Amino acid sequence: MSRPVALITGAGTGIGLATALRFLQDGIAVVGVGRRPEPLAELQRLAGDKADRVAVLSADVTAGDTPRRAVELAMSAFGRLDYLVNNAGAGSPKPLHESDDAFIDESLDLMLRAPIRLTREALTVMGSGGAIVNISSTFGLIGGMRAGTYAAVKAGIIGLTRHLAVQYGSQGIRANAVAPGVIATDMTRDRLNDERLRRMNFDMTPAEGWGEPEDVAAAICFLCSPDARWINGQTLAVDGGWSTTKFLSQKALEADWVERPGAA
Repeated sequence: MSRPVALITGAGTGIGLATALRFLQDGIAVVGVGRRPEPLAELQRLAGDKADRVAVLSADVTAGDTPRRAVELAMSAFGRLDYLVNNAGAGSPKPLHESDDAFIDESLDLMLRAPIRLTREALTVMGSGGAIVNISSTFGLIGGMRAGTYAAVKAGIIGLTRHLAVQYGSQGIRANAVAPGVIATDMTRDRLNDERLRRMNFDMTPAEGWGEPEDVAAAICFLCSPDARWINGQTLAVDGGWSTTKFLSQKALEADWVERPGAA
């Protein structure tokens, strides 16, 4: 019997790359989709002696023919498709009043429309035992300062996940979402030096340090695995407790109080 196959968007960097490498470690073949060929070549290099289990497609996930090309690559290279990870995205949220129509359209196209279209295509070949994992965000769970369209899109991903779970669960296809907090990737690393972001995240997270791509990859691969066979329609926050606690670090507790303008 051939090994399972996972299709991952945004597979060349960050969470997507960590997930691809984790799947390979677990004996699962990978179809990696990404906009730039250089990161995908790095994925193949990092695969080492498992490179024969990797097929890559350099394509914009928002392009009209990308879903078909990606699924066809999985079938031609490996003859099956078992897992889909809708990971590709952009991490530059801004408040709604700073967002023009072009930014709103780009966000919707990349992080909601593209996953919907790719999932629709994957369902044509995915059978019982299949699993879909959509990457949402803690902003999709609770909103957040400066989240704007990003929060709306990531909340939409959770809605999509719940629909997939109820619609296709009886066919043996599970769907879950992962909602990362701030993860240290190339896309976010510069922002981690911003004092406001550090205070809003590091000082309000009971777990120490920052989340790493491998932390999210572990959750994704678990949700795709047979060990998660009874988990469907759920959203798993991978954020060190940020979204579900009211934690404050000792530094924050000892900080000087600053009265909010307009407070009585």
